[in-house]
Amino acid sequence: MSSTKKKVVVGLSGGVDSSVTAYLLKEQGYEVIGLFMKNWHDDSVTISDECPWLEDSNDALIVADKLGIPFQTVDLSKQYKERIVDYMFREYEMGRTPNPDVLCNREIKFDVFLKIALDLGADFVATGHYCRKGTFVNKEGKEVHQLLAGIDGNKDQSYFLCQLSQEQLSKTLFPIGHLTKPEVRKIAAENDLITADKKDSQGLCFIGKVRLPDFLQQQLKPKKGVIVEVPKDAEQYQLTQPVFNNKTEELAFKAQKPQYAKTDGKVVGEHIGAHFFTIGQRKGLDVGGTKEPLFVVETDVQENIIFTGQGKNHPGLFRSTLFVSDAELHWVREDMRLELDGTLEVMARIRYRQPLQKAKLYKAESGLYVDFEAPQSAITEGQFVAWYINDELIGSGVIS
Repeated sequence: MSSTKKKVVVGLSGGVDSSVTAYLLKEQGYEVIGLFMKNWHDDSVTISDECPWLEDSNDALIVADKLGIPFQTVDLSKQYKERIVDYMFREYEMGRTPNPDVLCNREIKFDVFLKIALDLGADFVATGHYCRKGTFVNKEGKEVHQLLAGIDGNKDQSYFLCQLSQEQLSKTLFPIGHLTKPEVRKIAAENDLITADKKDSQGLCFIGKVRLPDFLQQQLKPKKGVIVEVPKDAEQYQLTQPVFNNKTEELAFKAQKPQYAKTDGKVVGEHIGAHFFTIGQRKGLDVGGTKEPLFVVETDVQENIIFTGQGKNHPGLFRSTLFVSDAELHWVREDMRLELDGTLEVMARIRYRQPLQKAKLYKAESGLYVDFEAPQSAITEGQFVAWYINDELIGSGVIS
């Protein structure tokens, strides 16, 4: 390495992963600066009696001191409220289920935070995510950056970074992506870092522990409605497939969700607001006396009805095809973007930690169809679908 050290700003969160990230970069000869992001201190929204960010920022400071690196705190709570929290409320109000962790990475860590780091003269930002970056030069002599899964299958966090761009990846380092969690803890312990045995943070990105219904009720008002149980042999599941003129017609048909009315089943209980529930949810329904547990198969926020079905194999939970509109379609690998009528065999997932599933992408006029080989449970509007080739995340989109 040349005498002018490359400067890296590490998002020091007060956890073990970011602590070891800072340690490894310092060992590799980078000039490291620790930056703690304070993203939440809105007293109008009660989270819990604990104050996790105070303890976290203190731990981050102790780690920075131990490593002998400069440390400062930045307050991003205004941007966080506007870009993440307000967005969450809007999505839930519309009956969609957002993923705040994916958004937090796209909007805060790799946008607002990245800009602050570059203003400090940094060459890169680094985070403690369990994923890796690859870079190669294409035929035109241009650098192409790859977002690769972390080596630790239990901790791979590439899904949470599925909205990153080539520009963001070019400025990012993931120093622990080639390690497993136990290896990371071992490095922290060997170097007397205070975070070595600290438990992983739970809950919403940067907000911490929170019961989601309680959190949402701060803004979305409770509104009583009925819970309807739809039988497994409902006519919505007996549809005969029509004859299609082309593949797009067939996929559009397969991607359609069943439409339900209150008369499609029996009323089995009451709820406090359809917008507090999501497809596939089992907890919080408070309906007893059924042979198998009830799962939410659909929510209707207009009529304020929750439709449920008995058992995790209820046909209302399954679909094999989903759609992503052009407006919400994102390619990490822009060079692999599909043109109209283009197809691509991929492995895909619709939620974090879901084992990758075989699927085929089809590019239509207004967006992209993801057609899975096997039906998927609880495909949920507002969540992200991400697709991979081998261990590389190629692109993603918001499920319509």
